[in-house]
Amino acid sequence: MKLSPALLLVSCLVLLQRGSGQPYLRLRPSPSDNLPVKDIIEHPDPEYDPKEQDLDDRTLRKKLGSNFDPSFMAVTAPAQVNLSSLPDPLHRFKVSGPLPSELKKLDLGEAPYGARIKMGKKARRKFLQWLWAYTYCPVLYTWKDLGVRFWPRYIKEGNCFSEKSCSFPEGMYCKPVKSVTKTFLRWYCQGWSRQKYCTWIPVQYPVISECKCSC
Repeated sequence: MKLSPALLLVSCLVLLQRGSGQPYLRLRPSPSDNLPVKDIIEHPDPEYDPKEQDLDDRTLRKKLGSNFDPSFMAVTAPAQVNLSSLPDPLHRFKVSGPLPSELKKLDLGEAPYGARIKMGKKARRKFLQWLWAYTYCPVLYTWKDLGVRFWPRYIKEGNCFSEKSCSFPEGMYCKPVKSVTKTFLRWYCQGWSRQKYCTWIPVQYPVISECKCSC
């Protein structure tokens, strides 16, 4: 799915009811092209948290149904890999698969001003492989804790590697170009104080699935 202004991101708006001074939460989808999703500012009052009886795993798994994707969501905290302890932090992001078509079409035998350049097939292949590796934009996945008001609580969120420029000469950076949506359950409370009504509702959460070197 391509990113577009119509993409629904989950956001949380905290409103205060005038007069009574009692807070309540309203959940609404808002359009945005900015991924990954920014941290949601939750109301700090634990009264708006689900209680123990609301967190029955079997009931919630049945409610979420086929939308439960263990590849991108977890009920308990998954183990995180400490990339800083690896000798080559980017070793698992090396390019794979066929050479992109846009690189295959490059004419390396002609300079920008028309001069011809002699380049053997082996040299051309090695240069294209280097160029591909230099401009490659992997999706870096890390587990994120959404908090007790989401179920499952943990999502595997994608990010584009942007610590260095991906172009030669420098100036372009890896940016998200595609995303997929995952359905979670969101604890939603309407009303305030003892009169509030709370329940689990399905919400869509976008996850970056592809990054590309761009301006």
